[in-house]
Amino acid sequence: MPNLKKYFMLDPSVTFLNHGSFGATPKPVFEEYQRWQRELEWQPVDFLGVRYNSLMRSARESLANYLGTSAGNLVYVQNVTVALNIAARSLELGAGDEVLSTDHEYGAIDRTWRFLSRERGFTYINHPVDISSHESFLESFWKGVTSKTRIVFLSHITSPTATTFPIEKVIQRAKSQNIITVIDGAHAPGQIPLDLDSLGADFYGGNLHKWLCAPKGAGFLYARPGVQHLLKPLVVSWGYESETPGDSTFIDHHEWWGTRDVASFLAVPKAIEFQRDHDWAEVRSACHKLAVETWMRLHDLTGVPPLHSDPETWFAQMSVASLPADTDLAALKARLYAEYRVEIPVFAWNKNKLIRLSVQGYNSRRDMDRLLFALKKLLK
Repeated sequence: MPNLKKYFMLDPSVTFLNHGSFGATPKPVFEEYQRWQRELEWQPVDFLGVRYNSLMRSARESLANYLGTSAGNLVYVQNVTVALNIAARSLELGAGDEVLSTDHEYGAIDRTWRFLSRERGFTYINHPVDISSHESFLESFWKGVTSKTRIVFLSHITSPTATTFPIEKVIQRAKSQNIITVIDGAHAPGQIPLDLDSLGADFYGGNLHKWLCAPKGAGFLYARPGVQHLLKPLVVSWGYESETPGDSTFIDHHEWWGTRDVASFLAVPKAIEFQRDHDWAEVRSACHKLAVETWMRLHDLTGVPPLHSDPETWFAQMSVASLPADTDLAALKARLYAEYRVEIPVFAWNKNKLIRLSVQGYNSRRDMDRLLFALKKLLK
């Protein structure tokens, strides 16, 4: 696989192993993003007042084709947090209801559900799960389901543990019991193949600025047709009670938020094109192999048992390795960057101390060697 570093604008003095936090955008995609910004400024009234609907429809069609659905099932939003706030705030829940999740979820969305649970009286449950095998995961997760469970919420790929959950089987089982499914796909688009219609989730939020490498501020909310009517606009604007209805009420209510820069949305087709032109299936495969190899080297170094039993089963381009229990996380993070210019997150999760590695097309084995060299010096 050819190294794609020349296409990215990352600081060459930094060994960047943290694509998972905010992503990085290739130069051709960033140029397209800026082209749309300039076009907006050239004639704002024509752009937003006349062309907006057709431009956004075209961008949705490109994304829908990439994600295995139709353009009427998607709206662009800034990020997953916005997408899942729309879904969570719309669903009618009250005292006695339960939302079941795992103990691997992203803090911002945990906070969303906890905030709403305190306002409305339902219970939000972060249920511990067993990730020794897919079967163990499904069995342990479903033990949390009760007669009060109204919603199942979980990540496709988790943020703190980089775990790819077997959500297809969870969705199927939830559907058989009339439980609504809400999926956090922050790390999925671009890192693993997606076919949203086949997946069958009720609501799915995804980031496009991470592994698809679109500009910052590009995400989406998917809602299957049978549940779109459940969603309420997070921002009420001209799309509500529209005098000139667009493609659907779902699109009208959630796409137009008033005057805003939509260039990041319109640049998404260019990000899809960039990955297609660079044979991204091969890039993903090579990145996964390097992630697995480095995961093994990290555990050989630390001697600490790994969180995952089988890397081929549980992660793609992003992985976590266990650190010694006596690691000073703040000091390690600071010294990795200050002394070795390595950008990588280290943190605590459920009494585990972890380092999270992202491997993207601009990374190489040399980057991994530098990380291992630094850790050998800094870990005792």
